[in-house]
Amino acid sequence: MLSCDIDEMNSGLPYFIVNAFTETLFGGNPAAVMVLDQWLPDAQMQALAAQHNLSETAFLVKQPDNTFALRWFTPVVEVPLCGHATLASAHVLMNELGVNERRLCFDTRFRGSLFSYQEVDGVAIELPSVPYVQHHIDDAVEKALGAAVVSAARPVTDPWQVIYELDGEAAVRNLKPDINALGNAVSHCVIVTAEGRATDFVSRVFGPHFGVDEDPVTGSAHCLLAPFWSHRLGRSSLSAEQCSARGGSLRCIVEADRVKLVGHAVTFAYGHIAANAAWER
Repeated sequence: MLSCDIDEMNSGLPYFIVNAFTETLFGGNPAAVMVLDQWLPDAQMQALAAQHNLSETAFLVKQPDNTFALRWFTPVVEVPLCGHATLASAHVLMNELGVNERRLCFDTRFRGSLFSYQEVDGVAIELPSVPYVQHHIDDAVEKALGAAVVSAARPVTDPWQVIYELDGEAAVRNLKPDINALGNAVSHCVIVTAEGRATDFVSRVFGPHFGVDEDPVTGSAHCLLAPFWSHRLGRSSLSAEQCSARGGSLRCIVEADRVKLVGHAVTFAYGHIAANAAWER
């Protein structure tokens, strides 16, 4: 554990780089986490996220009631939900900054209150479960993916991510999509998935419109994937692998209107950004 507290770190724009949904130093999905004493202007947070150049940067501000306001930025845009950066944020607060709340509460702009706590087999985060409906299979998406799509599903509201089911795990693992064509075909994130062999299901996620050609491990996608496969397989507890090049593993539990994701996280780096640099733009 680092010998610092939140107030000390706030004075120098601290950052942590954390690999989420992995137990290895070079696996999972890296996120930058910055704990601030107050919000920076949006343009400056976006500039910091672009500088980090990771799929997401999480910004947190401690509130008087010991909750944390939380926002997430890709290198090009703020996103409504990010699971891996939420897990990374919880890991930083609990394991690096010594926050000893039994249950962390994150207050978000678009998804209300999210919660996190330690479990025996990792850190748990509770995110909203996403109701879904059948989605039309876009010919342009199939062509960009270079694979046949068996079925498709999208959220009932705010369809910024859409599932495209492929014919088996091998099709997901071997997929080599045309990212430019995929970006021209649709404006939403494309989630490809199939039933797994060693795990209940596998997936990959592509988000060129969000500045992320392929996301290594996507917690938010599992808010849609977990209900989809829970209904398909007839059980509420599921094992999942996102089989990107870095790869990551999750345990998913569907509980009413919530999806609980459990995974590990590893701190890769930490430091301070020079205060003046954050105010240049």
